[in-house]
Amino acid sequence: MAPKHGKKYREAAKLVDPAKMYTPEEAIPLARQTAYANFDSTVEMHFRVGVDPRHQDQQVRGVALLPNGLGKPVRVLVFAQGDAERIATEAGADYVGNDELIKRIENGWFDFDIAIATPDMMGKVGRLGRYLGRRGLMPNPKSGTIVPPADLPRVIQDARLGRVEFKLDKTALIHVPIGKVSFDNTKLFENMQGMVDAIVKAKPSGAKGQYIRSATLTTTMGPGIPLDLPTTLALSK
Repeated sequence: MAPKHGKKYREAAKLVDPAKMYTPEEAIPLARQTAYANFDSTVEMHFRVGVDPRHQDQQVRGVALLPNGLGKPVRVLVFAQGDAERIATEAGADYVGNDELIKRIENGWFDFDIAIATPDMMGKVGRLGRYLGRRGLMPNPKSGTIVPPADLPRVIQDARLGRVEFKLDKTALIHVPIGKVSFDNTKLFENMQGMVDAIVKAKPSGAKGQYIRSATLTTTMGPGIPLDLPTTLALSK
């Protein structure tokens, strides 16, 4: 049988001791060292959570603001009308509008990374659910992307800084990016801190027992690095 992983992966995996739990300070430089892809790999965290995704009161969902971003420009679209259009434009949104933007999306245009809407627009935006929902772009109050006009500058700025939505999947796992291999260790550490803090604070009311059971750091195509849970969770503010 052919090996499950290629030669480069196997060589990188030799650098990781599977019996060791790595502190964040140890894991971050190791993740960068084991990244062998010929592009700027994404650094990711994976959390196994002790909840049952089938129960509504055990859902984990939220937003993390990463102080150093994700290493790529974020294109922000805002559904707004009236004075809110002016506010969003002045705040630096890439695309601002209402009916014309809705029509473009219905025709298959998705050249943006985050969509924000004011509450008065949701009657129209709601019909885009089948287009935006499956792409994770639908404005949602739980993710803080349906906001009154006065909050638009703050939310747009947050999106620019590195706003990452996270959500529990059907296997009780959370997968999230925290930056790029080209980031230095300090930037990745600060982003990891922001992500851990957000996920710890998103603990649902129905969670019982140990909330976060394990955490792993990895890169695109790279081996997983098991994180020491106490020192990782201590990053939460």
